[in-house]
Amino acid sequence: MFTGIIEDMGIVTNLKKELNNLHISIKSHLTSELKIDQSMAHNGVCLTIIDINKDTYTVTAIQETLDKSNLGLLKINDKVNLERAMKLGDRLDGHMVQGHVDQTAICTKVEEVNGSWVFTFSYDSELQNITIEKGSITVNGTSLTVVNSKKDSFSVAIIPYTYEHTNFSSFKNGTKVNLEFDVIGKYVARLIEGNN
Repeated sequence: MFTGIIEDMGIVTNLKKELNNLHISIKSHLTSELKIDQSMAHNGVCLTIIDINKDTYTVTAIQETLDKSNLGLLKINDKVNLERAMKLGDRLDGHMVQGHVDQTAICTKVEEVNGSWVFTFSYDSELQNITIEKGSITVNGTSLTVVNSKKDSFSVAIIPYTYEHTNFSSFKNGTKVNLEFDVIGKYVARLIEGNN
């Protein structure tokens, strides 16, 4: 489990395709605290660390992960939002995040508003995921509050700290991002669906 509070922005240093898998090597300030077989969220995707070499570690994304996330679009020197798994008993500063991407979305608008930013995203509503006004959403692993919730789009407001310490600063119209919808909302939606 994760909280959606980004700890570091890692830099992609190597990408190696092996059959349908993609090995992703990332340089991070957190590497010295990591161990092999540990889970870590990468743009909101939970991946297992398979190798550590000095200040760089490697994870593997399988085809399903590449199909359902933006990790297959990564290039050398891209910045990736990173979060280690939460410790039991720690303060939950964001919201409960599983590290399982539900689908991707496209950034359709970036607006600077008196020192903060509003980002708007559109997504395929046919997959039955929903947002609610003032509900939680995870975008590229970042825990955020939904504003302007619609059937197939929503917006989030970003403060300067989040803008500077996540890869939101690289988003523009057309950027593909990973979404994880609120876990409680997903269970409620499934229960309602089952009663109809």
